[in-house]
Amino acid sequence: AQLEAGAAVSPAAYMVFFDFDKSELTPEGRQIVQAAAEAAQKDGYAKIVVTGHTDTVGSAEYNEGLSMRRAEAVRQELASLGVPSDQITTQALGETSPLVPTGDGVREPQNRRAEIDIQSRPGS
Repeated sequence: AQLEAGAAVSPAAYMVFFDFDKSELTPEGRQIVQAAAEAAQKDGYAKIVVTGHTDTVGSAEYNEGLSMRRAEAVRQELASLGVPSDQITTQALGETSPLVPTGDGVREPQNRRAEIDIQSRPGS
């Protein structure tokens, strides 16, 4: 029992991918956000963190803004599905944390994403 009490609660994570230089959700992206919203509401959560990312095409400054627009698009969709927006935090990492490491100026679809991390409540 002591081991269980000290075990870390692992968050659930979802990835939403975007088209090149876009922050609008695709139909597939909307389905992923819906699955995340349903899981959060079913299982309970302490908070949700949405992190936006980009590939390495464009300036670092532009990509930071684009990654925030992606995170905000996901936040807005989660809110429209009933997740209280004050329980969703957004952050932008731009091109600094690629899923697939590439050189500068490389269009990598897997790097154009927003990650939804659902932080569970202890005991959920």
